[in-house]
Amino acid sequence: MNKNLLFSFLVLLVVSCTIPQQKFNGVSFVASSREINQTNIEPVIAVNANAVTLMPFGFIRNTSSPKLIFNSERQWFGETQKGLLQYAREFEKQKISIMVKPQIWIWRGEFTGNLTMSSEEDWQTLEESYSDFILTYAKAAQDINAEVLCIGTELEQFVMQRHGYWHSLIQKIRKVYKGKLTYAANWDEFKRVPFWKELDYIGIDAYFPLSDKKTPSVADYEEGWIPHKKQIKKVQQENNKPVIFTEFGYRSVDFSGRRPWESNRVEGQVNFDAQSNGLQAIYNQFWKEEWFAGGFIWKWFVAHDRVGGEKNNRFTPQNKPAEKLLKELYAN
Repeated sequence: MNKNLLFSFLVLLVVSCTIPQQKFNGVSFVASSREINQTNIEPVIAVNANAVTLMPFGFIRNTSSPKLIFNSERQWFGETQKGLLQYAREFEKQKISIMVKPQIWIWRGEFTGNLTMSSEEDWQTLEESYSDFILTYAKAAQDINAEVLCIGTELEQFVMQRHGYWHSLIQKIRKVYKGKLTYAANWDEFKRVPFWKELDYIGIDAYFPLSDKKTPSVADYEEGWIPHKKQIKKVQQENNKPVIFTEFGYRSVDFSGRRPWESNRVEGQVNFDAQSNGLQAIYNQFWKEEWFAGGFIWKWFVAHDRVGGEKNNRFTPQNKPAEKLLKELYAN
């Protein structure tokens, strides 16, 4: 009897250490040029979100440039260390969990996954620059007691070509930040990330192609998820880590399930059903899974009353049917 009780206790202990007790019902909170206050947070609370991603930014001139510029006076307030701390204090008052997710912007919006250097000297310069960047925000994440720190976003070539650097960087981060770690892998990158076992969550920016239809139904989206979900679960089981969607979402535009990562500014073609059906399907497929830790919808703007709406075909659910749906889903 005692042995059985001990075994049961150990099983519960292992489960409690690997499976989150509460899922992240999160929003990706976009930085602005000024401080925020309760007015900016109330809409986040209203959709039953329990977590936000705060995203300081660093900038690189092009995909072969090794120098990262960050925490500059020329940046918007919310993209800096000072802004991160101010935002965090406001959210902390409402007991909303925080994931700090430092991101890189390459001039003209070039894809960060293509960031790669042409010489060993440039690689070392990039590594030193990126270490300064991420450790600055690792220390800030510790100061604000952030629940999660994301150590990078969609940096496939950097990750794949410099394995040793990333293993070393994770060790350095652990020395200054004591919370949970993840990495935001692109939807087609997550299968090849070499350091999942060293992190606490498998992070995926979940813009998987799901349907070629103009207005996919919930069933269409769910059918499209079948092969991708199998691969996600395979990687999850191989690494024994819960999965978090560091970004997820759909534009309110025709064919939003075909190439969900696309953000080009097409005019018109507003399609609220395509957006809402995609959100319902992703929730149906993942939020009830024990190995799934939740996610952060892309994206949520500070000035709620001035964004989204009936003519907006972008990602934000704000002031659209998708916002009402998100409130219902997150209430569960």
